[in-house]
Amino acid sequence: MRKKGKRILLLAILVAGVWFGGLLSDHNQLRENILRLHVVGASDSEEDQAVKLQVRDAVLASLQEGLEDLTDLEQAVEYVKTVMPKLETAANRVLEEAGFDQRVNISLALEEFPLREYDTFSLPSGVYNALRVVIGGGEGQNWWCVVFPNLCLGGEEEMSVFSDSLHDTIEGEYEIRFWLLDQLGRLENFFHRTTEES
Repeated sequence: MRKKGKRILLLAILVAGVWFGGLLSDHNQLRENILRLHVVGASDSEEDQAVKLQVRDAVLASLQEGLEDLTDLEQAVEYVKTVMPKLETAANRVLEEAGFDQRVNISLALEEFPLREYDTFSLPSGVYNALRVVIGGGEGQNWWCVVFPNLCLGGEEEMSVFSDSLHDTIEGEYEIRFWLLDQLGRLENFFHRTTEES
């Protein structure tokens, strides 16, 4: 009887290990296939928040053409690196035309994000590659979306870059799996924040 109990326990541990390995694989696939856009307002004033959205629109318009033909995150990051001066110019032009004396700072970074729900799917919390657009001191509310694959303007067809199981998970078909992915992302955010502060 003891041998049978040990075998069942060993089998349960093995199954849990394989399942958790799949969860980690999905978590890594998200990070390796997504580039997010994070636009941070100078302050929470009505004027700063309104111009933040204008800056967002200018950055997205400048990015659109080149992102269409890209097939992976590495290409997207390289493309963004080459157009960052153009993005900065477009964003600063918006600020100047609106009569603001602030400037934008644009960079690529690993950044923590909370759970984000879209119309047809959700992205779990976690640390993602991000194109950061910070206006002035960056003390205001922020706005974010996914620029690769292009989901900022309703690019649902771009979800095909994800595996079928991950596609189903982020579309909400596997709620427990998604919840665990989100908890894993929250844990990752915690450790990322702790590392940044030390």
